Amino acid sequence: MRVLVVEDEQALAEAVARGLRREGMAVDVALDGLSGHEKSSITRYDVVVLDRDLPGMTGDALCAEIVASDAPTRIIMLTASGTLEDKVDGLSQGADDYLAKPFDFPELVARVRALGRRAAPALPPLLRAGDVSLDPSRRTVSRADAPVELTRKEFGVLEVLLGAGGAVVSSEELLERVWDENADPFTTTVRVTVMTLRKKLGEPGVIETVVGAGYRVPAAG
Repeated sequence: MRVLVVEDEQALAEAVARGLRREGMAVDVALDGLSGHEKSSITRYDVVVLDRDLPGMTGDALCAEIVASDAPTRIIMLTASGTLEDKVDGLSQGADDYLAKPFDFPELVARVRALGRRAAPALPPLLRAGDVSLDPSRRTVSRADAPVELTRKEFGVLEVLLGAGGAVVSSEELLERVWDENADPFTTTVRVTVMTLRKKLGEPGVIETVVGAGYRVPAAG
């Protein structure tokens, strides 16, 4: 899941980003509304965690821009005010959810995950290919009922490939969906991650390389 955190309190923005990354999400950060607008215009995010009170461009204005773009991006607004009137006002801007500061981080994670599921095409609760199973909610992977321990990036790559339903996924798309903006597009990061993922999944091989196009996991296994 790719997430953008738009929050002008740098310490809070970085804390939220670190926490979401620990949950396996690819997270970018913008410290003002204009930067948030630029990033959201370039990258397709599943969820934007958006503070309402931003310098440069208000959260309400940025929310309206994202909604008007017809992108599948879901928006959760953060605000220091938790009154019902402010909540209704925030949701009327087109936000999908609203959370008052201070908030409990586990609640934010749960809401971001829920919005992420709404942003993506509907997928079954358990992704399968042959004897490989991936549970996105529990973040577990097994093969032939034996658990497979994966890093966050390996899990993210496998989740994207299984979710593609047999379609080819390019290295560029994997980089965009699993890593954040700090990833170097000219590195061998994706190739190396796929290589280690293949080793952990074992034989027979699950992930196919489509020369010049990317990778896929055949839907039939």
